[in-house]
Amino acid sequence: MDVGMSRQALIDAPPFGLSQDEKAPLFRATIDDLTRYHADHCDGYRRIVEGAFPSAHRARDDLAQAAFLPVGLFKSHDLRSISDAELFKTVASSGTTTGRPSRIVLDRAAAALQAGVLAKLLSTVVGPKRLPMLVVDSPPGGGPAIDARYAATVGVMPLGRDALFCFDDRMQIREEALSVWLREHPGPKLVFGFTFVVWSWLQGLGAVEIDLSESILLHTGGWKKLQDVSVAPAVYKATLRSRTGLQRVHNFYGMAEQVGTVFLECEQGVLHAPALADVIVRDELAWQPVAPGGSGVIQSLSVLPTSYPGHSILTEDLGTLVARDGCACGRRGTAFRVLGRVPRAELRGCSDTRS
Repeated sequence: MDVGMSRQALIDAPPFGLSQDEKAPLFRATIDDLTRYHADHCDGYRRIVEGAFPSAHRARDDLAQAAFLPVGLFKSHDLRSISDAELFKTVASSGTTTGRPSRIVLDRAAAALQAGVLAKLLSTVVGPKRLPMLVVDSPPGGGPAIDARYAATVGVMPLGRDALFCFDDRMQIREEALSVWLREHPGPKLVFGFTFVVWSWLQGLGAVEIDLSESILLHTGGWKKLQDVSVAPAVYKATLRSRTGLQRVHNFYGMAEQVGTVFLECEQGVLHAPALADVIVRDELAWQPVAPGGSGVIQSLSVLPTSYPGHSILTEDLGTLVARDGCACGRRGTAFRVLGRVPRAELRGCSDTRS
């Protein structure tokens, strides 16, 4: 599909190299183009935009006017901008409370693009060298219908080599295989896992000696389960450091409903929007965007979704807008923190799907 040159420019840009002033006009134009495109190709989306967002056309001048979909709509409605014949993959979220997962449809072009973009974004912290990879999970299955945890794992794996899955298909730690693999792969490693699964792995390692002091951990999947057992991010990192020697730990924030788009945690402990995505934090009462320092509900925007209208989503997460272009790490764009779930929102997180 063609929604203008602005979208491709954002995809091709250095992930965190555009200032907000450089990015803003390209991003606004692309979000406006995508809104029009999806309204033309998805009847359900068109009716929502026409009924709820009469000023959506002003997004080209004011991003806050962009139409958005509450994330829960993807659980109750089949929203797609492609035909059945174009369907290649369906990604499902966990849907742990209601039993109704979001179902996100991808054609071949969208699936290839989201995989390539995910690898490009994560490589900014991993680097160009493919390291031996430790996957703190069980081997994923396959097929035309996949869950978000599978999609993320498969998306990260091209960054590493000689991968070992730490769990078997019953989620039991493979202690002997892990010990052998560690002996065969000394030095730096890439470690990937979902936040709570990594924590569970640490608790169950037993007598296995593991040195990951030269390694990098990428983790994702939400903090709800860790909050339930009173494990704060600082405690999480400290435990990783004391048990394995890990110094470089990077969380990333994303969701099945915007597959391929991730917001990376920097060395300052805040999340950053790449050139092809952004966030608006909206006040919970007035629904107006907050200034840096303000908190509210996170609206996530991405230029990637073309097979379904997921380019502007109101999440069920609360966050704080930290800065725009002002982070000490040097990355440009929007910096923010996720504070937790909106009260009474459905429990959601990739790490809940098989643990």
